Amino acid sequence: MNAPHNPARRRWLGGMGACGASALLAPLTPLASFPLWSPAHAAAPTSTIAARFGAMPAPDRVRRVFAAGPPSGVLVAALAPQLLLGWPMQLGDTARSYLGPALQALPHLGRLSGRGSTMPLEALLALQPDLVLDAGTADATYVSSTERLARQTGLPCVLVNGTLPDHARQLREVAALLGVAARGETLAQYADSVIQLARRITDSLASADRPRVYMGRSTNGLETGLAGSINVEVVDFAGGHNVAADAGRGGLTRVSMEQILAWDPQVIVTQEADFAERVLRDPLWRGVSAVRSGRVHCAPVLPFGWLDGPPSVNRLIGVRWLLEKLHPQHPALRGLPPLAQAVQQFYALFYGASLRSEQLQSLLASAR
Repeated sequence: MNAPHNPARRRWLGGMGACGASALLAPLTPLASFPLWSPAHAAAPTSTIAARFGAMPAPDRVRRVFAAGPPSGVLVAALAPQLLLGWPMQLGDTARSYLGPALQALPHLGRLSGRGSTMPLEALLALQPDLVLDAGTADATYVSSTERLARQTGLPCVLVNGTLPDHARQLREVAALLGVAARGETLAQYADSVIQLARRITDSLASADRPRVYMGRSTNGLETGLAGSINVEVVDFAGGHNVAADAGRGGLTRVSMEQILAWDPQVIVTQEADFAERVLRDPLWRGVSAVRSGRVHCAPVLPFGWLDGPPSVNRLIGVRWLLEKLHPQHPALRGLPPLAQAVQQFYALFYGASLRSEQLQSLLASAR
């Protein structure tokens, strides 16, 4: 279906033909003279919609959605695979095999947000999306980038907050924007159940009962996230104490072996299988309590990471897994379906995938 007539978009495309890439460097049109412009909504504090710019299409008119980055790619894929134009990140054949047929077939398009844009705006306009959606961190920098994109292209653009505690609300609100409210409610109820389980456990913990956790990223495990980093928020959400939070607030950071020894985490979690295997044999790590006690846990990454990569609704199954690793004897975990059953349910519900026996066993073997 063709996108609705948009004079601002047509003028932008025409200008690109005459001016080329230099048009992107021209001063922005003042807000007051942009004919289809509406400022970001002053969203209620409980809303996950951080900002929206441009003339929003009616939900029943949304047919083509461009996901600006991996978190929004996973979000739209779960809610409305039929609307997603393509993946903002590269997905290999193995990762695609853990997705339903509709998602397996989607092309790689490139990203507009995160660590470096790979999507030229000319190519974005050629796709004629009805909506551009970004999700994840929603600070002033991302709001400004969303505004700039809408002003440059004339496309309606939405930025959605993506923290773990807000995933149920996020699913409902984005589903309403996309005209798939019933689907959103189904996924939100699943998210609610995970969030409530985590809260039942974490609310019962004294500070001393929260294990000190280091989340090792990169092949050598020496990258992690500070307090407030969306990339490692699963640790605190599942009732751990992120040891790197003691170094202050921020995003991802590099750390030294000396710093890790000083933190002396009781648990190490990672998504790097090679690092998880090597750390148990490396003499440099033997001084860490987690290594001595064997509490080094590696989460699966197919088709997306259970802990991060990207920080989106894919982490909901990771919360269930991490709760069991951090608090294996907690009463709230008794009577839950086995992890294998939970994994099958999640992959079917969020990815439209019917896991084969060997795929399920591979995931469970890597979830160690």
